[in-house]
Amino acid sequence: MVERGRVTRLSPMPAITFCHLAACGFALLISPASAADVAPPTDLDQLDVVRSTLFDADMVPLDVDGHRAFVLKPAEPKADGPKPWIWYAPALLADREADWKSPGERHAWVFRRLLEGGFYVVGVDVGESWGSPAGRAVYDRLYDLLVGRLGFAPKACLLPVSRGGLMAYHWAADHPDRVRCIGGIYPVSNFEKYPRQETVRRAYGMSEGQLRAELAKHNPLDRLAGLAAAGVPILHVHGDRDTVVPLASHSAELVRRYRALGGKADLVVIPGKGHEIAPELWRAPRLVEFFLRRK
Repeated sequence: MVERGRVTRLSPMPAITFCHLAACGFALLISPASAADVAPPTDLDQLDVVRSTLFDADMVPLDVDGHRAFVLKPAEPKADGPKPWIWYAPALLADREADWKSPGERHAWVFRRLLEGGFYVVGVDVGESWGSPAGRAVYDRLYDLLVGRLGFAPKACLLPVSRGGLMAYHWAADHPDRVRCIGGIYPVSNFEKYPRQETVRRAYGMSEGQLRAELAKHNPLDRLAGLAAAGVPILHVHGDRDTVVPLASHSAELVRRYRALGGKADLVVIPGKGHEIAPELWRAPRLVEFFLRRK
């Protein structure tokens, strides 16, 4: 349940009516654009908020060039200095026929602990862009707003889950100097060993042949060198029975390659668990500790 609020727009757009996001634990009321709405904000604390009881936090809804975004605020933020933040992916906030929306109840345990630790938690809905350049461009614009205008730390901690791995790892590979660390829950990191390749190819606007010819440019496993050189630490939590994002060809292979490049990477393997919403995967204390050590 939430209290209704208004969204701060970062660019002009047509008026949108009330959108209920019950599965995410909050609702947004987007009012018609005005001159005040269009101007980029400069102080997060002066923006309108809605209250998320699911995450027990105030949330600032934003609009980034027509893409809905959110910032969850910690109850006790740092008194001064840059704001430490977690960038969650995939954030799927818009109305959808499918019941699956993100974030939702399954994120409450980890989000609450990160907020209690003083982190801001951020996400932006780039749709099913699967790490494509179009989605990464929206990430760039949100980053510029948060860091350039709202006082967020220059380096974000990335929290990718499942296909959010494509979004997070590609953006991170584009900007290794903007990443503090990456901690994920069974994140997709290997195009070649992922059953939804046709969906990914559509998002990239490529045929199978084109994607294979340019695989080194678009496969996260082949884009790790810059992150390793920048000293970005990585931690994955992954079940050994995952058939959707197989452990061996995704997290285990990423950790192997990353270490070979001189990077620091660790893997928490959960026995008997697959690609599922299980407490052992979604309530892993080591993942929270991994982020808190780098605030």
